[in-house]
Amino acid sequence: MNSNLKYLGVVLLVLGVLCLVVYKFALPHNILLVLSMVLEVGGILAYIFINKKLN
Repeated sequence: MNSNLKYLGVVLLVLGVLCLVVYKFALPHNILLVLSMVLEVGGILAYIFINKKLN
């Protein structure tokens, strides 16, 4: 389980980028920008704290 947990930050970052792609090409709504910002910041923080805790 811990081996998969270390990829949580990367998955959140990819979801944030996916929200930005959807915003650019399909649905230009501000909620997608806010959601992508939350996912990107959460992904960076999750990556830092989870990898620090596991190492």
